[in-house]
Amino acid sequence: METYRPVIGITMGDPVGIGPEIIISALSNPLIYELCRPLVIGDLSILRKAQKSVGKNLKIKDVNNIRTGIYKNGYIDVLALSSLDPDQTVWGKPTVLTGSAMVNYITTAIDLAADGSISAIVTCPINKKAMHMAGFNYNGHTELLAERTRTDNFVMMLAGSRLRVALVTIHMPLKDVPAVLSKERIFNTIKITWKALNERFDFENPRVAVAGLNPHAGEEGMFGSEEKNIIMPAIDLARKEGFDVSGPFPADTIFYHAANGSHDAVVCMYHDQGLIPLKLLHFTDGVNTTLGLPIVRTSVDHGTAYDIAGGGNADPGSLIAAINMAVHQALSIKNKKYV
Repeated sequence: METYRPVIGITMGDPVGIGPEIIISALSNPLIYELCRPLVIGDLSILRKAQKSVGKNLKIKDVNNIRTGIYKNGYIDVLALSSLDPDQTVWGKPTVLTGSAMVNYITTAIDLAADGSISAIVTCPINKKAMHMAGFNYNGHTELLAERTRTDNFVMMLAGSRLRVALVTIHMPLKDVPAVLSKERIFNTIKITWKALNERFDFENPRVAVAGLNPHAGEEGMFGSEEKNIIMPAIDLARKEGFDVSGPFPADTIFYHAANGSHDAVVCMYHDQGLIPLKLLHFTDGVNTTLGLPIVRTSVDHGTAYDIAGGGNADPGSLIAAINMAVHQALSIKNKKYV
């Protein structure tokens, strides 16, 4: 009996970034095809251009219907949504056309995942400026995904084998963070993180740590009151709901302990609080995943790297890890449906 392999939709990301070449490199790995049926949502001519840069010789095939894909090593199945002119599309130089195509790949993938045509989405890097140039005023993938799936409460998690971090706030100036923190917002982040660890990461009873906002987690109010007035009440509420959660912990120590097995994830108050330790440990294999959505979405945890795009040397490690995580989450959800 053939092993079930979920269809994983891989969006090409920014056509002039490193997305196309890391797709070529990642899908040169035969192990990917043992795990899943990868379907690239992007542009044939740009992928062929990237293949020349990488120096691979894969058959890049257009598929009009997901069911007609070959999905075996040596082939790349592509749902072609754009026909950009490779001679007019310059690595590292975004345009309105490339920005519009980039967004179209994402929205199409979301719709395919929502109707069950694909089991998960893996997104390659996009450029926010290119998105804005094309008239789409989102701060990134996460906000677009949430709007398209009509999801009000969602969480950005960055994950590797040793450390997982979930963010209460995402893309905002650091000076604005204290004003937007609330008991409800922190509680929702804890709740969504705990449930995702249980349902998609297979932790039977996840252990969630919560980092403080201030140095030394406020030091009994000497360095700030947010821990006492906002964070601790959120933790207390989560405990009453039955979640295994502890903190608030000083941010200068909790990541060390979590990376050594004390907790399964750390809830962080702001973007860089979580991403600095995560990328220190998982710079080449970290994965971004959006929790709380009705679909599975993982992503590379790096940017478009315009400065090296087209050089053929971009590391596909994060994309390979993102594909692996998407498969794991999709299978976890599928298996739980039949328990």
